[in-house]
Amino acid sequence: MARRRRQRRPHAPPQAVDQRSSTAGLRAIATFEAIKGAVVLALGLGLLGLIHKDLEQTAENLLAHLHLNADHRLGKVILHAASTTTDGRLWGLAGGAVAYSAVRFIEAWGLWNRRVWAEWFALLSCALYLPVEIVKLGEHPNWIHFVVFFGNLAIFLYMLWVRVAAYRAAVPETREMAS
Repeated sequence: MARRRRQRRPHAPPQAVDQRSSTAGLRAIATFEAIKGAVVLALGLGLLGLIHKDLEQTAENLLAHLHLNADHRLGKVILHAASTTTDGRLWGLAGGAVAYSAVRFIEAWGLWNRRVWAEWFALLSCALYLPVEIVKLGEHPNWIHFVVFFGNLAIFLYMLWVRVAAYRAAVPETREMAS
């Protein structure tokens, strides 16, 4: 019995470098991602400076410097966190910060160099953050949550537009090759 071979439609191979998207738009997002990575890395490395220190005294000094009352909710939260944090937890937080920063730096490199995988990664990472930011915005609406939410929403919509435009541009190429 002869098997029938399925005829495959010829299609264009996936592009590794996005030739259509705005370099300025992708580089702006890459810069933003690199800044996020640098800030988190600095905070994570700053946590390492607190190892073997009296965290409760450091927290009290921070509250006094920021003119926050230790009896208010935020002051109590900070003091409680300082009293329950161990050196191991600081190492873990610093390690998490380094890992997060590495991911942000890799994404920034990919966007800066117009890599398609980085566009997908940026789209998906924004999509993962949006529900959390919506909840935060609903629980405690303030200007910081609004800025973070609408900034990430703008990045998400831009990256979605980039990927949809690339798909629409690839579809006619596929039809032409099939003809």
